Amino acid sequence: MHVTRILRRRAGRLVGRCAGGTRDQRGITTAEYAVGTAAGAGLAGLAYQLLTGGLGNQMLTSMFEHVLGLIGIG
Repeated sequence: MHVTRILRRRAGRLVGRCAGGTRDQRGITTAEYAVGTAAGAGLAGLAYQLLTGGLGNQMLTSMFEHVLGLIGIG
C-alpha cells in the first residue's frame, strides 16, 4: 500500500512537470556536471589513445601529406 502511494505521488509530479510545471531550467545540476565531466574525460582518454597509437600516427601522417599535396607543398 505504501509503495503505490509513493508511485502515485511521483507520477503526479512527473505529469505536473510535463504539463508546464514551474521547475527552473536555467542551469544544470551537480549530477549533470558529474556525468558531463566523466563523459568528457572518457572521450579525451579515447582520443589520446587513438592518436598516440600506431593507427593515430598513420592517420595524422596521411592527413598532413594530403593537405600538403592539396596546397602544393608536398
